[in-house]
Amino acid sequence: MSSLVTHLLALGLRVVRKGPMGSVEGAREWMNEPKEEPSAPPWLTRRHWITRRRVGGFSSFTVRPRGVREPEKAVLYLHGGTYVSEISGWHGVLISRMVDAGCRVEVPIYGLAPEHTYREAFGFLHEVYRELMTDVDPTRTLLAGDSAGGGLALALAQTLPEVDLPAPSRLVLISPWLDLTMSNPDILEVEGADPWLNPVGLLEAAKEWAGGDDLTEPRLSPIYGPMAGLPPTDLYIGTRDLLWPDTRRLYDQVTRAGGEVRLFEEEGALHIHPLLPIPEGGQARARIMRTVEEL
Repeated sequence: MSSLVTHLLALGLRVVRKGPMGSVEGAREWMNEPKEEPSAPPWLTRRHWITRRRVGGFSSFTVRPRGVREPEKAVLYLHGGTYVSEISGWHGVLISRMVDAGCRVEVPIYGLAPEHTYREAFGFLHEVYRELMTDVDPTRTLLAGDSAGGGLALALAQTLPEVDLPAPSRLVLISPWLDLTMSNPDILEVEGADPWLNPVGLLEAAKEWAGGDDLTEPRLSPIYGPMAGLPPTDLYIGTRDLLWPDTRRLYDQVTRAGGEVRLFEEEGALHIHPLLPIPEGGQARARIMRTVEEL
């Protein structure tokens, strides 16, 4: 049973987010809203030491604990937003918790559709990860992401061997968007329960991010990529999340490939619930933080 706070949030999301994303016109209007170069929120700057640099034309933020010269463990965090929206304050809260746990958190700000496509993202992310590996032991590094960023994190992990980069110690994927085709028939059974995501809008965003390429390309839809050799993986998903069926599908594929994977399903929880200010989110965040503290 969902908490009262989750129920109220779901009512608001159904009006503000799901409704407008139910038509191609609404989705395109949302995608074409002006985008601004993100800056760290003042509360995060006061709490932590934040630096910013340019890597191949894009920005990457490094967030460190104050008073620590160089943390011995790190997280590379890829934010969600359907590949069209900037990083939000909800991401900042989880990032701050990770920094409080003694981590350096690297936050790459990849280019967003429709101005940019996935083809620009991977060279940028490989370089950010390569630079991180010069400072931190990969066995004490976690690769994490939510929603679109969760899919991108998995795709990044799948491509690391291609560029001779070491795997992180673990993947943490929160409501990952794994298949941009949205073709899993089980999605139809969840659509009515999800108050946030609409497959019409998601598919429009996917086409823009793909830049005309086949949506089954593994760097777009990592559910079609290699599963063997992945680092241990944690999956966080709610049962009122349109991406739940594909997350379960990923769990099955990694298991069949002989990988180590843990699936944390929350009954009645919404999309990206570990980032949300709801009781179900707090429980999931606590579990994620235990994983971070064990790095």
